[in-house]
Order: sequence, then structure tokens, then C-alpha cells
Amino acid sequence: MQIAQGSFVITGGASGLGEATARYLVAQGAQVVLADLNQAAGEALAAELGDAALFSACDVTSASDVQQAVDLAQNHFGPLRGAIHCAGVVVVQKLLDRELNPADLDAFSRGVQINLVGSFNVMRLAAAAMAKNSALEDGERGVLINTASIAAFDGQVGQASYAASKAGVVGMALPIARELARHGIRVMTIAPGVCGTPMMSGIPDEARAQLEAGVPFPKRLGKPEEFASLVGHIIQNTYLNGEVIRMDGAIRMV
Repeated sequence: MQIAQGSFVITGGASGLGEATARYLVAQGAQVVLADLNQAAGEALAAELGDAALFSACDVTSASDVQQAVDLAQNHFGPLRGAIHCAGVVVVQKLLDRELNPADLDAFSRGVQINLVGSFNVMRLAAAAMAKNSALEDGERGVLINTASIAAFDGQVGQASYAASKAGVVGMALPIARELARHGIRVMTIAPGVCGTPMMSGIPDEARAQLEAGVPFPKRLGKPEEFASLVGHIIQNTYLNGEVIRMDGAIRMV
């Protein structure tokens, strides 16, 4: 599929990996809907990107919010050809704290609800729209790209909710890719390592240096633009399907 052949919904599109992806796709001739909770940032970015971008207020766990974003893309830009799901949260808590109190169940559930159930919600509604598209080369009608994390494989202490939810995102890729094959819809997952997103902006310089030192090569944090270019390659390479790609500089967390 050529990037300029349709519209794309990008969740978490107002900042970080989603923002970089939106900028990249628009530069390649695509039209995007930025689906995000941050209205001020989303509207500002949409205005900067011009006629090729619109903002849609979106909680990814809400069926009506996601459907609104999908409808906006189709009604304003034409057939939805892709959904890039970048929205997510990090929940950090140990199973037992220092006083041996158990972890907060609501906090654990929140991470799973947003990261895993939210991913499924976006996939199901985007796929329902894309399945009705006319077929392109190879019979393709669209592509779903989810964002997992290396925590799905290398989860650290305190990351039970985050690692479990991202492992669930990884686990969905193949069965849903197999299901949607008959509709010409591909499913791919990117598992980024430690990237230089706004989420990392508040960490001390010493902690950042330690993270960078742990990356075999190149010894730095990943760039959101590198994530965006990988999204672009996935969109264009029709033979990529049902797989998870680690984008992490070969780091393995311990």
C-alpha cells in the first residue's frame, strides 16, 4: 500500500510516538486523524499540519470515541486504510510494598484496560470500517499497527501491569492477523525499547545516561522519528503481517 492512498487514525497522536508518526505520514502525502485525550496539544498539531490533519478527542477505551475518530477519517478524508495505535499508560507498582501491603488492584486494571482492551477496541472498530474498503494491490484493504513494548518480553520489577498488558498486545497480533486475512487486513506490532518521548523528559540526566549505556548499539535512546519511519515501512511492505518487530538497539532489560 502506498502511504498516500488513504486516511489513517493515530491514537495518542498529539505527542510522542503518535505525533512523530502523524508528521511522517502527512509529509508522505497521507491524511490523518489525531485521536487523543489532550485536546489542546491535538488541536495545535492538527492546525500546524494543515488540511491533511484533524483532531478527534478520544479515550481509547470508549467505543463511541474511537468510532467518532474512524467516522471522521472516512467522512472527511475518504477510506480508512490504517490505524496506528500509540496511546498507552505506564503503571508502576510492586505486588507488595515495603510494608507488605498488596498492590492496588484498580491501578493494575487501569493499565490493562487502557493498554490492552484499548488496543482491541481500536482494532475492532477500525477493522470493521476497513473490511468494507475496495481492495488495493494484493487485495489489501488496510493495516492495523499496534504499539507494544520490550516490557512484554523483558518486564522489570514493578511493571506487572505494563508488561502484562503489552504482552497481551503482542499475543493478539497473530490470531487477529489470521482472522482478518480473508478481509485483506494486515496486523503488525512494534515493540519499542526506551525512546526519547515526553514520558522520558522528566528523568534525571544520570538515569538517562544509564539507560543509554545499556543499549548495545547505538548507545542512545530511540527516536520517535525512527518509530514513525518503521510505521511507514510497514504500511508499504504488504508482506509484513502477523509479526512483532522490536525496535530497541538490541537492548535486553534485566
